[in-house]
Amino acid sequence: MKIRLTAIAAGGRCCNLAVDDHLVAMIEKRPFASLGHADHGWLDARHHFSFASYYDPARMGWGAIRVWNDDTIAPRSGFPPHPHSDMEIITYVRSGAITHRDSMGNEGRTEAGDVQVMSAGTGITHSEANREDEATTLFQIWIMPTRTGEAPGWGQRSFPKGDRSGSFVTLASGMAGDDALPIRTDARVAGASAASGETLTYDTAPERHIYLVVATGRVCIDGIELGPRDGAAIKDVDRLAIEVIEDSEIVLVDSV
Repeated sequence: MKIRLTAIAAGGRCCNLAVDDHLVAMIEKRPFASLGHADHGWLDARHHFSFASYYDPARMGWGAIRVWNDDTIAPRSGFPPHPHSDMEIITYVRSGAITHRDSMGNEGRTEAGDVQVMSAGTGITHSEANREDEATTLFQIWIMPTRTGEAPGWGQRSFPKGDRSGSFVTLASGMAGDDALPIRTDARVAGASAASGETLTYDTAPERHIYLVVATGRVCIDGIELGPRDGAAIKDVDRLAIEVIEDSEIVLVDSV
C-alpha cells in the first residue's frame, strides 16, 4: 500500500510523496542562497553545515556527514599547511585543479571531475593549492570515520564523466563491494551526470542519511526542484527518483 506524505522544502514548495506506508519520508531543501558564506578574498566559501565562523544549530551535520563546503579558490592561491586527525576528507573538483601536498610525502594534482580522499587518521598536515591560472571550484566533504586511530592516507582517482552519464558511479566508499577510493566510514560518495528528460535512481535504506547537491543543472525530487548548488537532506526513503529538468551534474553522500 502507498500513502501520501509531505516533504519539507525549505525555501521551496511542499509536495506529496508516494512512499511505503511504514515510512515517514523527509526531504529538506537547502537553497544555495541560504548557505553560510565567507569571502576571504582568495577563498569564496559556502557552507552547507556549520563551519568556522558560520554557526547554525540546525545544520551541525547530517548522519556522519559533518562538512560540505562549496569553495571557489582564486588562481595561484590556496590553503596553507594545516593539520587534521580522525576525519575522512573527500575533495570533488568541479572546475580547474587542486594540488595536494602532505606530511607523508604525498603530492598530486586532481583535475575537474576527479576525486581525492585524505584519511586523516592519527594525524596529518596538508596543503591544497590552486596552481592554475584560473579559479578552481570544488566540493570539500568531511565524513566522521567509524575506524579511528589508524595511520593517515591519501589517494586520488579519475572518474571520466562519460562513465557516469545517466547513472550514479561510486567515487569513494567504505561499504563492502564498492570499487572506489576507500574511506574509513560507513558511507558512500557517488556522482552522476544526466541529460534533460532523464530520470536517475539511487537505492538506499530508510535508516540512511542522504545529502545531495546539484553541482550544475536543475532537477526535481518528488516535486521539489533543486537548482545549481542547492542541497537536499534526505532520510527515510529506500529509493530516490531524480527527474532531470536541465542537463545536470549531481553529487551525493549516503551515510549512517
